[in-house]
Amino acid sequence: MTRLWLVEREYDDRNLISFVYATTDGTQQLRKELSATLLQQRSEPITAAIEADADDLTPVDPDEQPRYATEAQSVAESHDPDDPI
Repeated sequence: MTRLWLVEREYDDRNLISFVYATTDGTQQLRKELSATLLQQRSEPITAAIEADADDLTPVDPDEQPRYATEAQSVAESHDPDDPI
């Protein structure tokens, strides 16, 4: 299992919220999409970090790697993994 940290949250016009979690080196990511309605109904909060299988990760675009690394490291330094964010 690999620990990933929340680096990006995007809203779109289809009422979907995308969450991007990345490794602290910014090279691997996992994207989750949830409807805003489902997100409000969830009993579990979105947390600062998640654990994921390496097989579920995708490479980060090289242009985004420095930004993702910086953001993941910042979140890791300022939050516990289970902190709601």
